[in-house]
Amino acid sequence: MNILLLGSGGREHAFAYKISQSPHCQQLFIAPGNPGTEKHGKNVSISAIDFPAIEKFVLENNIEMIVVGPEEPLVKGIFDFFEQSTVVPELPVIGPSAAGAQLEGSKDFAKDFMIRNNIPTAGSSTFTAENIQEAFSFLDEHATPIVLKADGLAAGKGVVICQTREEAKNELSEMLHGKFGAAGNKVVIEEFLDGIEMSVFVLTDGTHYKLLPTAKDYKRVGEKDTGLNTGGMGAISPVPFADAVLMKKVETQIIQPTIAGLQKEQIVYKGFIYFGLMIVKGEPLVIEYNCRMGDPETEAVLPRIKSDLVELFLGVAHANLQEVHLEILPYSAATVVLTAKGYPQEYEKGKLIENLGQTTECLVFHAGTRKRANGDIETNGGRVIAVTAFAGNLSKALKIANRNAAIIAFEGKYYRKDIGMDVM
Repeated sequence: MNILLLGSGGREHAFAYKISQSPHCQQLFIAPGNPGTEKHGKNVSISAIDFPAIEKFVLENNIEMIVVGPEEPLVKGIFDFFEQSTVVPELPVIGPSAAGAQLEGSKDFAKDFMIRNNIPTAGSSTFTAENIQEAFSFLDEHATPIVLKADGLAAGKGVVICQTREEAKNELSEMLHGKFGAAGNKVVIEEFLDGIEMSVFVLTDGTHYKLLPTAKDYKRVGEKDTGLNTGGMGAISPVPFADAVLMKKVETQIIQPTIAGLQKEQIVYKGFIYFGLMIVKGEPLVIEYNCRMGDPETEAVLPRIKSDLVELFLGVAHANLQEVHLEILPYSAATVVLTAKGYPQEYEKGKLIENLGQTTECLVFHAGTRKRANGDIETNGGRVIAVTAFAGNLSKALKIANRNAAIIAFEGKYYRKDIGMDVM
């Protein structure tokens, strides 16, 4: 079958790598893709949110499945667009409806959904510019540190942990007055949870689900989890502390009530759900949902899936996912992200990337790169490259990933050398 993958980052390169291995995949197109994805299929210069252009391409190229990588097309309703299309009948789109994507598209919606469905999460309240004085009073009544979250999509940067009430009030005021654009028109003020984070992913057909490998990502730019929040500086999979007892709690208290809640509320959901969890004294609480796979966790998780990914997608499309076998490879994976100088604030682009061909024992996923006229690869984003290594244990995987991260060269390159060290 001909498959169209939407997106252009490291996550999409990992998807392209995995989808292209499937005997079900005759031809893979990636829109818009990057220099890494074109090793596994054909890049097409269409924006992932230009639905009419995508529809035209689907018709002209006999596309039989669309796989959506990033959140924006999902929140903007690509599933619904093709569900309602009169020219493209019954095209499977791997991703939730716009209503389902609100789990990520609106922090306020997600909080209400969790409360309605008795899913454990941090206490919170939502405010707008109109009731900012009430928000200040709320802050005065609550302990610090405290968490502020822009309600809408903010490219992974809309969460701020404030250490004092004064800092929280200043930050809240900035957020409600445009710091994150329309994403900050509402702000969720949330209780700070003191625990350890982990990421859990499921693929669901709306009724049944498959639990994918666990992961832990590292969002702070600085070592020892210091500095600004980023889209993610690295990831490991599996999570060493995620034993059978904890995972049973995650399934029964969080995953199953989420799937049941979507069904009860008649929300169509055919795709990935990311559960960002905080484990507090052995108890899992949801700190966020994503309506797609995480990045850079995807680069650590997908290569650990031995099963045919397209076969799993067909199970989603045909609503018989429970009949598809999921096999996970037993090794550990470690992903280290190389970033541009200045990231996550203003960063430089156009720097020549060297030594990509000199890496060994690893996968190199392109995240923010582009090809020059002469074929050279240069930087074109804040997160530039994700290096993923595998081994029988996490310690060895991290050594291989860091060794290769050191080999790849570009001006201003930065990466955290302590990914995974906190759980060793």
